[in-house]
Amino acid sequence: MTPQSAPIRLDAVTTEAQPLVTTDRLLLRPVRRSDMGLIEQFAGDRRVAEMTTTIPHPLPPGATDAFVSRCLTAVDGETVWTIDAHDAGLGELVGLVSLDPMDRNQYEIGYWIAPIAWNTGLASEAVRGLMEANPLGAAQVFGKVFQDNPASARVLTNAGFDYIGDAEAFSVARGAIVPQWTYIRQMT
Repeated sequence: MTPQSAPIRLDAVTTEAQPLVTTDRLLLRPVRRSDMGLIEQFAGDRRVAEMTTTIPHPLPPGATDAFVSRCLTAVDGETVWTIDAHDAGLGELVGLVSLDPMDRNQYEIGYWIAPIAWNTGLASEAVRGLMEANPLGAAQVFGKVFQDNPASARVLTNAGFDYIGDAEAFSVARGAIVPQWTYIRQMT
């Protein structure tokens, strides 16, 4: 009998140029393969998934690996940071924050925070820190939150976003169209 060896990953990793962002309690850093377990645990939580447009619930097998592979190869242009709260005593990953390019140097921000870090101010600190650093040189950043999630709306307003109107979007986890509030932050 011959021993098995681990499969060799052939996907390219392109996070070397991704800037780190630090705040008082957080480090926003590129996603690593070692983050997969915590991403799967927290994103697989129905309470987290239902507040996003794209995370399915239940989380299908392979979804986290596909997501992390996409983050590491930057295939679609979205830049994702891990919210690392190790210095705050909560762990190496308590959420994710991302900037997805749109048009004319505009981006859309997306984020989720693990239930263990709810009501700690860490989500607001992460979004505010990312906006202050403006690592991608954005001119404007848009944000959208479901109307039944006022805590996420406070995260955006705490980070200097202004309300600009209502919208609606499909939530994969809910299997329904959900009303949203839309925000903008002028960066320049």
